[in-house]
Amino acid sequence: MSIFDAMNISSSGLTTNRKWLDAVSDNITNMNNVSRTDEAAFQARYVVARAADYGKPAGAYVAGNVWGNPEGRVIDMPDHPLADARGQVRVPDINMGDQMAQMMMAQRAYQSNLAVVERAKATYEAAIGIGK
Repeated sequence: MSIFDAMNISSSGLTTNRKWLDAVSDNITNMNNVSRTDEAAFQARYVVARAADYGKPAGAYVAGNVWGNPEGRVIDMPDHPLADARGQVRVPDINMGDQMAQMMMAQRAYQSNLAVVERAKATYEAAIGIGK
């Protein structure tokens, strides 16, 4: 494997981790959205990552998204303007603890891939400097 292979693999990991972080931030941002009980709740988005050409140095990619339950949770909020006759509204079924754990994992993975890119770059620069 060459230095460029390492950079390409880590670059694909950086892109995948950025999309993972985007999904988590969307989920956290919208976890307090309120809907009428006859409407769908905000659906959490979960990124599905796959290895590109598994077994070969090819990297990773986002294969798609998995969506949360549109039914969410029905809670009592009688003072809310969207409440139905029973005083209930629909909210997303998103757990802040789970989202924070997802965010920490995505951040660590992003940092690890970035460290590989930086080390590969330093190695490449050192190799160029040998000829001087």
